[in-house]
Amino acid sequence: MTFLTSEMLKHTLVALIWALLILPNTLGVAQGQLRVGFYSKTCPTAESIVHKVVQKAVADSPRNAAILLRLQFHDCFVEGCDGSILIENDADGELKAQGNLGVQGFDIIESAKAQLENLCPGVVSCADIVALAARDAVSLVKGPFYDVPTGRRDGRLSRMSLAENLPDVDDSIHVLKSKFRAKGLSDKDLVLLSGGAHTIGLTACFFMQHRLYNFTPGGGSDPAINPRFLPQLKAHCPLNGDVNVRIPLDWATQNVFDVHILRNIRDGTAVIASDARLNDDEKTRQILDSYISSDSSGTRSSFNGDFAKAMVKMGNIGVKSGSQGEIRRVCSAVN
Repeated sequence: MTFLTSEMLKHTLVALIWALLILPNTLGVAQGQLRVGFYSKTCPTAESIVHKVVQKAVADSPRNAAILLRLQFHDCFVEGCDGSILIENDADGELKAQGNLGVQGFDIIESAKAQLENLCPGVVSCADIVALAARDAVSLVKGPFYDVPTGRRDGRLSRMSLAENLPDVDDSIHVLKSKFRAKGLSDKDLVLLSGGAHTIGLTACFFMQHRLYNFTPGGGSDPAINPRFLPQLKAHCPLNGDVNVRIPLDWATQNVFDVHILRNIRDGTAVIASDARLNDDEKTRQILDSYISSDSSGTRSSFNGDFAKAMVKMGNIGVKSGSQGEIRRVCSAVN
């Protein structure tokens, strides 16, 4: 049997005291990292509450699925995935930026937030609600259901100037690739996130005017548009017509998450210019082909599975965790 001397006992007590002092900080760091099931103890029904709110919203209007998916994209591309797009900041807010025209879904997020605040006040962030709502929206229109790591905290800053570099519908493929890479996203992520976001929902004729009537270079219409499809687009979005008219992004299956949008891009029947640009570049064109063309063994890449991975990757852009940011009481205003 070994007996502790007074000196050994002294060192043991000092080490124990330091361990106790360090432990809370270590736990704080661990709790600050995103992980699946972050709210399993602090608010166990958080994800099911968000799911029920989204389920009702999509049942009321199927286009809400695309709206919620787009909302997460626009949130994450400015200041990271921190719910900053939800903040109402008068004329200077992030939402007022040109690239955020038409972004909606705030009432759905606020509805989920209100229920969660009643049940678990000050626990679930608006940023996490946005991420969970996008996942649930996709799954409700036959897209993949995937685990969403949570633990994001809400940002306090929302300024229009910070959203100036959002991907634009009329960007070239080189600009699109550059903007995605600046966020740590690959060319494959560009194809997956663009295709996934645009396999469902509508777009306004406002975003079609340049492509249909004043395409650069040369003017006229984008030559990438299939000649048989062009009259249909122009009929729905005439020159000097109502720019608020909305048309499907995927004419065949606008309310179903599927790979059809990628076939549209290869066939020249993509609706918006940024989708068509994915066929301009050899690298992104090869990625498109990998999802719509079988190889010699008869297999092809899984669009749904890879899209889910890309969404999780995007959901990690610039997240705030631990002691950063805050948990807003309402999503439209900082505490």
